[in-house]
Amino acid sequence: MLLSSLRTTIFYSCRGVSKAFHPSTRSPQLRQWVVKRGQSTITAEAGAASTVPNTATNRIVGRWLLGCSGLVAGAIVLGGVTRLTESGLSMVDWHLVREMKPPQSQAEWEAEFSKYQQFPEFKILNHDMTLSEFKFIFFMEWGHRMWGRLVGLAYILPTVYFWKKGYFTRSMKGKVLGLCGFVVFQGLLGWYMVKSGLEEKPESYDIPRVSQYRLSAHLGSALLLYCASLWIGLTQLLPAHKMTETRHIMQLKRFAKGTAGLVFLTALSGAFVAGLDAGLVYNSFPKMGERWIPDDLLAFSPTLKNFFENPTTVQFDHRILGISSLAAITGLYLFSRRMLLPRRAKIAISLLAAMAYGQVVLGISTLLLYVPTSLAATHQSGSVALLSLAIWVLAELRKMPK
Repeated sequence: MLLSSLRTTIFYSCRGVSKAFHPSTRSPQLRQWVVKRGQSTITAEAGAASTVPNTATNRIVGRWLLGCSGLVAGAIVLGGVTRLTESGLSMVDWHLVREMKPPQSQAEWEAEFSKYQQFPEFKILNHDMTLSEFKFIFFMEWGHRMWGRLVGLAYILPTVYFWKKGYFTRSMKGKVLGLCGFVVFQGLLGWYMVKSGLEEKPESYDIPRVSQYRLSAHLGSALLLYCASLWIGLTQLLPAHKMTETRHIMQLKRFAKGTAGLVFLTALSGAFVAGLDAGLVYNSFPKMGERWIPDDLLAFSPTLKNFFENPTTVQFDHRILGISSLAAITGLYLFSRRMLLPRRAKIAISLLAAMAYGQVVLGISTLLLYVPTSLAATHQSGSVALLSLAIWVLAELRKMPK
């Protein structure tokens, strides 16, 4: 549009100058040509202006981002199952394109299995593993990686298309670029995490596992990507409610933000539980063994190390955070009943409260039954569902744009 305007300005300027030196330019035919030229320019500019984002394009972008957030949620759940089945270290190489095709022949499978046998997990934990058992854990990790590539394509390819179609506002362009960059970062972080479990540690005879720090970073970044995509998608699809900004409404919004942050922190602490197999340390509730506070809670030195490396402390922290999240959500629900809220907001808060109690029951059941894979995977999926409802509540309570 800028170029066309500049071209028109230059044309009229040149026309004015030429009139001073060429009287013949005053002919009716030339004047008609100039008028038609100006009309075509205006028509072209109007056509370009029609691509400015509107309600319809916002809905398209919102649905796309909700679909992307669903794919990210699937990746989180699949990653949790991969960790629970101890399949994450089965693929010892990382190639963006070449590994998309799994082994086909018997010779290829044996070559892949031979590479796996050179690393600590086979030597210490799976030294009696058969090829058929290896195929199972290989396909678990391969499926997780392929799902990750699908997520990347789901973000990047539509971004290019919508960008060319003019569906994005200036602020939205920055947001989608950030999301695409985060997807790439997430993939690199995943391989960085896997590498920590492939390192030889001659001084240690413990079960080989990935670093709990890198695991929590990988999960945390996935949760951030999920929350950001879900939030932007919901704000594109759901019109903000016209609510009077009373003191109680402002308090409710702050309460909801703090509760969502607590839910996120609780989900993130689950990565440390999974990374250290801390769910198998004390399998009783509400006490841990015979005590409310176990003796080895602060056994490591320095004290801060316990919160990230002591399985007892990590499980204790996850319990406390889970109970705190339940209390906060219950308080949010009771507080919201005292004020007049839009119907969708009430539904979102009610579902959040119901899911919170269901998630706590799942967590306790997982603990008491010694962390069966199916129940543990359901509990991890529940954390994503709980976080989703918390984001929905925030979207319903957001301020009307001016």
